[in-house]
Amino acid sequence: PCCGATRPAMVVTMASLSRGSAVVLRSVRTLAWSRQASLPLARAVDELPWQTTTTTNTPSGLKVASRIDVSLPSSSSSSSSSRSSGARWLGAAFGAAGLGFLAKPEPVYSQQAGEHLQQQQQQQHDCHLQRVFSRADVEQHNTTEAGIWVIRGDKVYDITEFVQNHPGGASKIMLAAGKSVDPFWRVYQQHLGNEAVEELLREMQIGVLDPKDAEGLAGEADPADPFAREPATHPALSVHYAKPVNAEIPPSLLMDSWITPNELWYVRHHHPVPMEAIDDDAELGLDLSVAVGGGGEKEAQRIRLSLEDLKRDFEKKKVVATMQCGGNRRGGLNGVDGTKGTSWDVGAISNAEWAGVPLAALLARAGVDSPEAAERMGIKHVQFESHDGMLASIPIEKALNPYGDAIVAYEMNGEPIPRKNGYPLRAIVPGFVGVRNVKWLKSITLSSEESEGPWQRGMNYKVFSPSVKDLNGVDIASVPTIQEQPVQSVIVSPADGERIEVIEGEELEIRGYSWSGGGRGVIRVDVSVDGGKTWHTAKLGEGSNQNPNRAWAWTFWEATVPAPALKGGEAGTKVDICCKATDYGHNCQPETPDSIWNLRGLNNNSWHHVKVVLEDALA
Repeated sequence: PCCGATRPAMVVTMASLSRGSAVVLRSVRTLAWSRQASLPLARAVDELPWQTTTTTNTPSGLKVASRIDVSLPSSSSSSSSSRSSGARWLGAAFGAAGLGFLAKPEPVYSQQAGEHLQQQQQQQHDCHLQRVFSRADVEQHNTTEAGIWVIRGDKVYDITEFVQNHPGGASKIMLAAGKSVDPFWRVYQQHLGNEAVEELLREMQIGVLDPKDAEGLAGEADPADPFAREPATHPALSVHYAKPVNAEIPPSLLMDSWITPNELWYVRHHHPVPMEAIDDDAELGLDLSVAVGGGGEKEAQRIRLSLEDLKRDFEKKKVVATMQCGGNRRGGLNGVDGTKGTSWDVGAISNAEWAGVPLAALLARAGVDSPEAAERMGIKHVQFESHDGMLASIPIEKALNPYGDAIVAYEMNGEPIPRKNGYPLRAIVPGFVGVRNVKWLKSITLSSEESEGPWQRGMNYKVFSPSVKDLNGVDIASVPTIQEQPVQSVIVSPADGERIEVIEGEELEIRGYSWSGGGRGVIRVDVSVDGGKTWHTAKLGEGSNQNPNRAWAWTFWEATVPAPALKGGEAGTKVDICCKATDYGHNCQPETPDSIWNLRGLNNNSWHHVKVVLEDALA
């Protein structure tokens, strides 16, 4: 029988076995149970009274059977027919294992033996994947000690060795230990259709689920799609994942407007949009609380402010701020080595005018109106909680800084914030990484501790050394999470790979955006058309008139540079265009991504390159 099946997996005649099966004794031990003795087949083989085994070396060095004589075990009650039956099933098993089983077969030489061995190995693999497990079997494997098994569809996988390397963290994947991953994948649909995920699964499959249990599991599945009411994503956006939405602006649209239209804002969701929570206008508002007492904090006070309270009782403050995902340009780091996360290009960045309540005013309402008050109460962090369960925090210094311009926004570009962008309330923390600008804001807590969760204390937004290829032995808690981001510049025109017709001596027009975290204005952008050997200073455009200490929005730039000499020919002239920016703190972008590569693929601000081909317009 094949791997514990209740009937023989195949019937092999003695004649067919005589046609040159290769001897691979170690393969026998990969098969399962002896039908006659209920012993592992390997043990049954060990106990057989072997008479002679003659092998012949092929030209390739592979040993093949020339003769094997063996007496099958029998009991006093065994008839010749039962022994014959036993011979058939054992012969079939030996054939699957690569053992010839008849006297005096013709020797088999290199090519035939090699092909046959491959066939036998494939049969073993197929047999292994046909093992049947019950749902109860899988449920028992939900710890590292017992092994961690999961179900997907009707297949069973052993993921024990993979758990610690799961990009979403071990704690997330352990929620599915001993169960089906399908309900989780309906939420995190970036797994679906992902060839890298499929390849990993193929390596970890150990069998299939009992058909009865598979039917029952399918009946339990919730048919409701948590993304059924998801706000539509503009078709112009480049979508990496649809559920949850990860979508960026194509380079060709990035500079159409200094203020990014709401519909074209990049989208980075971790979960479904919490539509049920944000649909009840009567319940919309914000919980504001102060927690004191160190590690065992307790809530000292709690204030409930409705959306109407926020609009009526507090000054309305406006701020124009650019927001950039920590993974923007991650694709460039993947060229050095693989990273963990969405392979963003250059469009996970957008700019808007936000309006709402100054965060400092809300803190004052809670009794924390100065740095001295915060220090006296032991408050060091402002924690944000979203209606979708996302948690993040910022330092109290940013919140209380009168020049920091942090707000709780209820408007985006003069309209109520769209649902996909954080309606009804969103934390806007200018100059900080996008993840700190928490959407669908539910509550604010003033605390001595930073927020819990993978987005603050976990690996998700932490930059590790280029030497760190995995997190084994890494003290993740000791690594600070991203708050402000480094200086950045990107070329949006011409496009990478573009072919441009020019006349000898003509100039190239190059355009792009620049930005730096912490409100540091961009003071210069340099552009090169020879890969960085020589440089030309770009002209700064929209955004360049901001206060250099409160430059929360991006700065557009353009450069007109003499085109390199044309080489002629059908292949054209290949040109490497690159740019680098310098901010008000005189921080400059690093030359290569190699020096800043990190496992999570964050904060890629290396020189940005586009490679184009110039063609002679007169040729």
